Amino acid sequence: MVASTSPLPLFPGRASPRLYDRAVDVLRTKHYSPRTTKTDLHWMKRYLTFHAGTHPRDLGPEDVNAFLTHLAVERKVAAATQNQALQAVLFLYKQVLDAPVGWIEGITRAKRPKTVPVVLTPDEAVKILSLLKEPYSLVVGLQYGSGLRVMEALELRVKDLDFGRGELTVRRGKGDKDRVTMLPRSLVDRLHVHLVAVREQHLYDLARGLGRVPMPTALARKFPNADREWAWQRVFPARSHYTDRDTGVKYRHHLHESAVQKALHVAVRESGIAKKVTTHTFRHTFATDLLRAGYDIRTVQELLGHESVRTTMIYTHVLNRGGLSVKSPLDGALEHYTDPQELNGTSDG
Repeated sequence: MVASTSPLPLFPGRASPRLYDRAVDVLRTKHYSPRTTKTDLHWMKRYLTFHAGTHPRDLGPEDVNAFLTHLAVERKVAAATQNQALQAVLFLYKQVLDAPVGWIEGITRAKRPKTVPVVLTPDEAVKILSLLKEPYSLVVGLQYGSGLRVMEALELRVKDLDFGRGELTVRRGKGDKDRVTMLPRSLVDRLHVHLVAVREQHLYDLARGLGRVPMPTALARKFPNADREWAWQRVFPARSHYTDRDTGVKYRHHLHESAVQKALHVAVRESGIAKKVTTHTFRHTFATDLLRAGYDIRTVQELLGHESVRTTMIYTHVLNRGGLSVKSPLDGALEHYTDPQELNGTSDG
């Protein structure tokens, strides 16, 4: 929850609003997700703490670079994390303080190493899925079968599944965009069984005066009773309720991503597959398998929800094409070699 983040310093000479309050207001106005809001507030606080509470208006590009250098050299964070911190600091200046930031060009951005995504073979993917218990197998199955990010799968609501059309809708995915992707036929029967159990739990909650789910702010005002309706319930609800700090209302949230990650870690270990497998690996595998099957890259881009086709093109590097389709000269030589003794290093010569 955003409210759990410690307050940032005040504006000079003003008791209100706090810089924290202003930052939260701007992030919410721009419809940033709670997760992104929490992350940005975290890095803003780290930046100000590093500079001993000096107001950001009194800091400049050399101070930003000093903070980033501290993260890289002393904290040894990855380039992606360093850039995440930089984006939060720049947001603080440009959006929260509305400060002139012509000096942004002087900021040194960390260069992210170019890496090829880890992908699984179909057999490896199915083996891991078979070792996962429900509902984790369904969550990861949707990542592999529909190309979802783990949070996109966990945030699905019942109304987002269209069994008749074989589609599912991702609401407010990365970039705050909706998209439609396929609903794997192989998961339909299991999803139906799963939803029967979820509905029974929901009815039990309603009977106890509970059964409410967090709603998008505007819809919560427009439809005050929708949070109890079956269509709005999460496909993968949490096992327990939590109390909203602002309203005091008890809600049932979705499963936490850490629970899926822990279950997957155990399954990968049991599978004996020696690859660094995360939940995101199944999304990588979805994209790679579609490209290998001959689907055009822009279709895959749309299904993944990538803003740029350049992001999707990374998956072409893991296909058996281009330089990887060239036969090794050693393999070609061995195909025509007939002396088994020399081949095995046992020749007297």
